Amino acid sequence: RASDKRIGGRQLTLRFPSSSSTLPENTISDGPRLVIMATFGAAANANTNPNKSYEVTPSPADSISSLSFSPRADILVATSWDNQVRCWEISRSGTSLATAPKASISHDQPVLCSAWKDDGTTVFSGGCDKQAKMWPLLSGGQPVTVAMHDAPIVDMAWIPGMNLLVTGSWDKTLKYWDTRQQTPVHTQQLPDKCYSLSVKHPLLVVGTADRNLIVFNLQNPQTEFKRIVSPLKYQTRCVTAFPDQQGFLVGSIEGRVGVHHLDDSQQNKNFTFKCHRDGNEIYSVNALNFHPVHGTFATAGSDGAFNFWDKDSKQRLKAMSRCSQPIPCSSFNHDGSIYAYASCYDWNKGAENHNPATAKSSIFLHMPQESEVKAKPRVASGRK
Repeated sequence: RASDKRIGGRQLTLRFPSSSSTLPENTISDGPRLVIMATFGAAANANTNPNKSYEVTPSPADSISSLSFSPRADILVATSWDNQVRCWEISRSGTSLATAPKASISHDQPVLCSAWKDDGTTVFSGGCDKQAKMWPLLSGGQPVTVAMHDAPIVDMAWIPGMNLLVTGSWDKTLKYWDTRQQTPVHTQQLPDKCYSLSVKHPLLVVGTADRNLIVFNLQNPQTEFKRIVSPLKYQTRCVTAFPDQQGFLVGSIEGRVGVHHLDDSQQNKNFTFKCHRDGNEIYSVNALNFHPVHGTFATAGSDGAFNFWDKDSKQRLKAMSRCSQPIPCSSFNHDGSIYAYASCYDWNKGAENHNPATAKSSIFLHMPQESEVKAKPRVASGRK
């Protein structure tokens, strides 16, 4: 399928135009699915930093692949296609932010993903060199290789309840690692390449090629709990587990998000909605992040925008202005007071549309207002 092609070693993401029908501005709704390929929209002419976010410096030299905040402190890690893992310490004073570069390490090839240990002492990173490294950041130690695959590692997570690292790869496996051992504790075969994974112990959700969504109960990790065909018609781009472990969100290249509950009795609460669209232009949903306090969530897309949503009331809480480049990744800090997002070329148009001379990769920090991320009361139906 054209949507699965990779050009120059990077994923080619296609966009599909939306219908001409209009919907209420802040209502989550589903709609027709169209399959005609669109061209790149007007985002290229937009403001580089239209939301007046704080910019983290120095910027990585190439596109940014992941952002991960420490679960304990305002320390941000970014991985990049320039083979680097970088760390910044963030300080706040009222409504102002400041950042200081803390440290960096290198991989042999582009780095695609990162994760933190739950105690905030250690960073994990993985990528195209088919290995995951453990970096004892706070102690100033050197990185060591703790995981290996037969193909690039595209996503990873630390499982606090098990003290294990789980890695997902294009080699069609999940591997669980005790970082004190050289061999995996368990290797789980997947139906296809891993694209994204998310852990909220004991829930693990994996999105793979061919729109498979594999759910594991980590109390019995060697057996699939449930296998679901994505409610979205096109390639899965990202998944994230609900904070209450009762379900997950899935985002696709077709500018759509699916909200899925695991309990069969909750299936009437499942729905999909359209987002990251501009007229006839449709863009990939690249990142999904739950707010750690309010339980609302953010989407970020190839249109250069990020939005805040409430799945329970089916409302968009806030639509932010579009940046001039796609947003490939994002992350909330531990208390949800800072939302980090990257703005850079995400290779959705392939290598032929990348100009290294003019390309700029930026990391921005947005401090959400409570009104942007706090759930609003449901609108009464009028029935007694």
